[in-house]
Amino acid sequence: MDIIALSMGLAQTQLQTQIGTAILDQSMNLTSELGDGLQKMMEQSVTPELGSNIDISL
Repeated sequence: MDIIALSMGLAQTQLQTQIGTAILDQSMNLTSELGDGLQKMMEQSVTPELGSNIDISL
């Protein structure tokens, strides 16, 4: 394998790693934002006990 091909392969691998890391970072940020929103919704609930018990009779 010549040095040019090796260099191009290494550069492509580094680019793929950088892209994967950037996508993972965006995903983590989105998940954090969604979690914060869910937490706010739960804190603002008027009746937090609603839905905690289910009575089923046959």
